[in-house]
Amino acid sequence: MAVNLKQLAELLGLSQTTVSRALNGYPEVNAETRRRVLDAVRTTGYRPNRAAQRLATGKAYSIGLVMPIASGIDSDIHFGEFLAGLAEEALKHDFHFVLNPSAPDDEEATFRRLAASGNVDAVFLAYMRRNDPRIPILKSLSIPFVVHGRSMGGPRDYPFLDVDNTRAFYDAAKLLLQLGHHRIALINGPEYLAFSLRRKKGLMLALEEWGLHHDEALVHHSVMTDEYGYRSMQSFLQRPDPPTAVLCSSTVLALGAVRAINQAGLVIGRDISVIAHDDVLPMLKPENFSVPLTTTRSSLRAAGARIATRLIAGILNRGDYPQQELWRAELVVRASTGSAPGR
Repeated sequence: MAVNLKQLAELLGLSQTTVSRALNGYPEVNAETRRRVLDAVRTTGYRPNRAAQRLATGKAYSIGLVMPIASGIDSDIHFGEFLAGLAEEALKHDFHFVLNPSAPDDEEATFRRLAASGNVDAVFLAYMRRNDPRIPILKSLSIPFVVHGRSMGGPRDYPFLDVDNTRAFYDAAKLLLQLGHHRIALINGPEYLAFSLRRKKGLMLALEEWGLHHDEALVHHSVMTDEYGYRSMQSFLQRPDPPTAVLCSSTVLALGAVRAINQAGLVIGRDISVIAHDDVLPMLKPENFSVPLTTTRSSLRAAGARIATRLIAGILNRGDYPQQELWRAELVVRASTGSAPGR
């Protein structure tokens, strides 16, 4: 049976006040005492009374998310992986999520209501857009926040964690160019999202360095599902001058692209090269494809955990973390990339 605060304090030989302060991160509690309290919490299964804790600290111990919901907006396996990382870290600190669904054109009002409610201590943003209007809204509200990604344009003085998507796809395209590929297709995420724009920019920068012009007909934007990957790759292969290589913004898109390539009777790594961005989705490992995929790798789950760590540390006044973090994706070369045909 789980113990209450009084019983936990008696077990430890400490006052209830000291135990409560250790749990709530007060700096006057020394590290050894805090360790003893946390060890006892894990052993006994103690869970604090949230109502009493909120009265004592003024904190809700919750992180908020506004999720746009509307017909035509598909669920996203990538965002689920990000939330799993955030949830794992939140669970370690007994924090909760408050998810507020919102119509896409009502997000500003939803953020204002969420901030005013007192039900969350901080919020995070995702799916960043060009000149994202949510940034100035949150900067005007008295609630901490961290952004997953970065807007393009607009203010830059806000806390974020992002992958260097421009560099990732520049590196990927450069590898293909070094292998002799000049016609490189791009199966990208939605055009209104900032990460998609930056990945396209990375490809364009690499082509410009090699003095090559990119054919806009070789760029497709879509939601990141295997069906759209399949349709895009089919369309590219039906052209009179098909690409000899393709960049995919997700291993999910690559799954469909590979299906189309196989149906066309082409051999990946010999007739056409494929590189995908790997978000480290546990059910879709690039090394398990029929031809292991070359990837740019950065874990969405790790990003979710890091954002939770930063938000919770800010709420509890623990630790000092950088305001802005830009992670570099790792280029992992496997069998799906080879020299351009005829080289």
